[in-house]
Amino acid sequence: MGRDWKRLAEAIKDARQALRLTQVDLASAAGVSESTIQNLEAGESRSRIPTSLPRVERALNWREGSAQAVLEGGEPTPSHDDDTDRAGTVTELPLRIVQELADGPLLDTTVLDLTPLGSDARMIVVVKGKPDASPEQIRKDLLAWAAAQRHLENLGGSEDQSPSASEA
Repeated sequence: MGRDWKRLAEAIKDARQALRLTQVDLASAAGVSESTIQNLEAGESRSRIPTSLPRVERALNWREGSAQAVLEGGEPTPSHDDDTDRAGTVTELPLRIVQELADGPLLDTTVLDLTPLGSDARMIVVVKGKPDASPEQIRKDLLAWAAAQRHLENLGGSEDQSPSASEA
């Protein structure tokens, strides 16, 4: 049986859309041209595997060789071997989150303990601004974040029943 390029095209397109990426976004994440992504998603038969395919696999969070598996009738395998990629980015995060983290200035971060809500988990909040935000817009964004943060911190109980007040 030959390579099923149409099947690979659909798998790439489906994975890209699941990550809520445009072809331009995926091309940027993979370090390839937009036309490379367009050609792969067109599903035209080829005699050789494109040299750019491993970069596209990584950008889609697929394990190396997944594209070959799809071409042969299999399924792509999610990449969970390493916690970080070569750039130090956490690969367990969806690519759309990694992309959001790369856009705009970092305004603030916080880690919220969910113990008051009956969980041992933590919530990590990253506040990013628009890339071209004015100082006034950043100030407004920080004020909005401060208000939202107060609400998040009070979800575990009323203000007079905060963990520090109940421990007293």
